[in-house]
Amino acid sequence: MSLRSLLLAALVGLPTAAFAADPDVPPGGPVKSFDLSKPFGLPRGWRFTATQAPPVRDYEDLAPGRITLCIRRNDGPCVPALQTGSNPDPEPELHGFHYLDDARTVYPRGPHGRPLLLVRAASLMAFNGDADVMTQLISYDPQAHGFRRVYRFMTRRNRNEEVRYVGGGPLKGYVISAEPQERLPYGYWITVNALTPAYTYRQVLHYPSATRYGDLNPLAVIDSEMPNILHRLGLWRPGMPLPVPAHCPRPHLVRTELWCS
Repeated sequence: MSLRSLLLAALVGLPTAAFAADPDVPPGGPVKSFDLSKPFGLPRGWRFTATQAPPVRDYEDLAPGRITLCIRRNDGPCVPALQTGSNPDPEPELHGFHYLDDARTVYPRGPHGRPLLLVRAASLMAFNGDADVMTQLISYDPQAHGFRRVYRFMTRRNRNEEVRYVGGGPLKGYVISAEPQERLPYGYWITVNALTPAYTYRQVLHYPSATRYGDLNPLAVIDSEMPNILHRLGLWRPGMPLPVPAHCPRPHLVRTELWCS
């Protein structure tokens, strides 16, 4: 098996054997499907579906086929709210989305508020480990009687970048992205978007991180930057209890960066 296939399998959490031979490659077909009518308060028949094409030849190996994302009612056409590919390309079977990393209904205003559809999908991996990973949030506009995309962000590198929908705490419903800088000091651009009353997202924070690429901090960049994010938003100040990331019961500060003990 090629190094590229090993990297690809590690990225998406699949067994390396999945790319070794034709019988071991997942066949095309439905990947995920769930009801949208009930959570969005719509007539029966609305669903989200992700369908995968048959495997494709990617260099010397086979890889999972392209995934088609769709919101539609019964057998009607897919609505245009979901972007279904990363970049136009003369070889569309190799580009676009090939992995569905996440697809679920989220409730930024609590269980009784209007929901959003969160979808994260990824491309095949390049030889250097880079991949396109797109995060989208879709709302239903009751006045326009249609779905619309309210957030979209794509990362394209393999440098610990991340886009995170915050499901709880003081930033519930916010979306935070950490995108690597292209020049010294090789930190990250941290961008925070907040949900507006009109159910659109608005940027409320954008700054260069204290976290540096390759600084050996075991925490994800967004976790290590959380004290800075909360402080800049007026939600935390020195002397208050530190935010506690998952799987890190005893965090501590190194300058303004959160580290795990």
